[in-house]
Amino acid sequence: MAIIATGFFDGVHLGHRKVIDTLVSSAASRAEEAIVITFAKHPRAVLQQDARQLRLLSSPREKDALLKSSGVDRVEMLEFSRSFAQMSARQYLQEIIINRYAGTMLVLGYDNRLGSDRLVPEQIVPIAKELGLQVQVVEPYLLGDVAVSSTKIREALCAGDAKLAAQMLNRPYSLSGVVVGGKQLGRKLGFPTANMNLYDPLKIYPKRGAYISRVLFEDRSFYGMTNVGDIIETHIFDFSEDIYGLDIEVQFLERLRDEKRFDSIDALKEQLTIDKENCRRIIG
Repeated sequence: MAIIATGFFDGVHLGHRKVIDTLVSSAASRAEEAIVITFAKHPRAVLQQDARQLRLLSSPREKDALLKSSGVDRVEMLEFSRSFAQMSARQYLQEIIINRYAGTMLVLGYDNRLGSDRLVPEQIVPIAKELGLQVQVVEPYLLGDVAVSSTKIREALCAGDAKLAAQMLNRPYSLSGVVVGGKQLGRKLGFPTANMNLYDPLKIYPKRGAYISRVLFEDRSFYGMTNVGDIIETHIFDFSEDIYGLDIEVQFLERLRDEKRFDSIDALKEQLTIDKENCRRIIG
């Protein structure tokens, strides 16, 4: 027997955590398994609904790790296909929640939608009751008067508000990839950079510009400043090692300024010096 939460859970943000906390506590009180059912591919990517504009907060691997660290017993990442998308909410409840995973209760976020008929929680509850399935609907997680959602976090990142995005995620937004060679201009200026080839090209970029960042690799952590442009390039403070080919994670802590074009190399070097001083002042 299991209590189940289902959804895409992009970013596994504070709103999702509220659903998962409800799931885990309900399962514990009933001595049942706590299961999260999610999907590797976003439905829009499969159904090609604005797929070109689709950008995500977490890769499938990141999402799986975040969900597994949240106290659930099991994460089931299903394959979302066109045939799967044709399943109605009633079919999904009967065939997946009840038959496949022995669900006795479904925990839904306030904005969950199920099935090809895109039913909302108040429409799902009576159908579930007919099928002998209990439903618990979780209210939104509010920051001030704003309901935390994946859409709001994407909007914050597109506006360059890394601090607000971090508040809603309950952690800094990050990008991961492998360090690759670049044009070496930063090194010539005294500001060598680690250029990233991202593992997941569908992840959203923060707004173009310069950011205070934290760089993680090999269980070590460094502060730095990251420029988001056509590429992601990070100058790591107090660091001189060769890390080409290594996996790194860059966390975006705070935005410093807009992206700029410079009339000369000297002007660029002067701005980078100012940026670094500002970073160190803010970091404290």
